[in-house]
Amino acid sequence: MNIRILFLAFALMGSIFTGTAQGLTGRAYYKTSSSFKISMDSTKMAPDVISDLQKQLKKQMEREYILTFSQTESNWKQVESLGSGPATATSGGASIVINTGNQDRLLYKNVAEQSYIKEEDLMGRGFLVKDSLNTYDWELTGESKQIGDYTCQKATFSRIVDSKTFSMGQDEMEITKDTVNVTAWFTMQIPVSHGPDDFWGLPGLILELQNRGMTYIAERIVLNPNEAVEIEVPKKGEMISSKDYDALSEEKMQEMMKRYSGKPGSGNEMVIKIGN
Repeated sequence: MNIRILFLAFALMGSIFTGTAQGLTGRAYYKTSSSFKISMDSTKMAPDVISDLQKQLKKQMEREYILTFSQTESNWKQVESLGSGPATATSGGASIVINTGNQDRLLYKNVAEQSYIKEEDLMGRGFLVKDSLNTYDWELTGESKQIGDYTCQKATFSRIVDSKTFSMGQDEMEITKDTVNVTAWFTMQIPVSHGPDDFWGLPGLILELQNRGMTYIAERIVLNPNEAVEIEVPKKGEMISSKDYDALSEEKMQEMMKRYSGKPGSGNEMVIKIGN
C-alpha cells in the first residue's frame, strides 16, 4: 500500500489527531551503529588485521544524535562528546581515518513547507544547503513490533542511485548503480511526520531506521518537556541549492583526482564499504 493513500485516509479522519498532535513537541535521543566491510585488491593484509580494523571502526562509528521537533519543524544534530571526532583505526601497520563530516552540522526540516536547510562544509568553506525535502514512497508491510513503550509499524523504501568511488591511481571516477533499501519503524502514538537525518513522511515518529549499513535507534523520548522546545534555523554559511552544492562537490573531487592521478600505491588499494 502506498503511504499517500494512508495520508488521504488520515485527512478524512482528522479528528484522530485533533487534540493529541496539536502543539506536540519533544526530543528523541538516537544512537547509531554502522556495519563495515573492508577488503583489499592485494594479498598484503592479513585477515586478522582486517578484522581488527573493522572492529575498531565499528565501535568508533557509534554516534548519538538528538531530534528536536514540533508538529511541523525539527532539528537533527549530533551530540557533542569526546568520541565524536573522526573514526581512526590502526593495526598491522595500516591506518584508517574516516571523517563522518557531520560533527557540528545542524539539519533543519520543515515538513509543512517540505523544505530543509542543512549546514555543510566543503574544503573549509561553510554552506547552507537549502532545498525541497526528498520524497519517499513508503510502503507499509503490515509488520509491527514494540520499541520501548511504543508499538511501531514497518515501512520500506527503495530506489536505484548512482554510486561514485575514487581511488588512488585512477584517472576518473568510477560510477556504478546501487540499490538503496531503507527500513523504518514508526509509531502512531507520536503523530508527527519526523525521523532521523533527512527521513520523514510517515504518519508517526520514526523510532528505528536502517539505511545503507547505518542503523538509528531511539533510546529515549521526551514529549512536551517542561522547558520550551526551540527549533533553530541554520544561518551561518553561504546559501546554495543542493544541485549547485553537488556540482561544486563534484568539481572539488575532480581536482583531487587530477592531483593524485597516476600516483603509485594502487596495488595496496583498500576499499571500505559501509553496508552490505
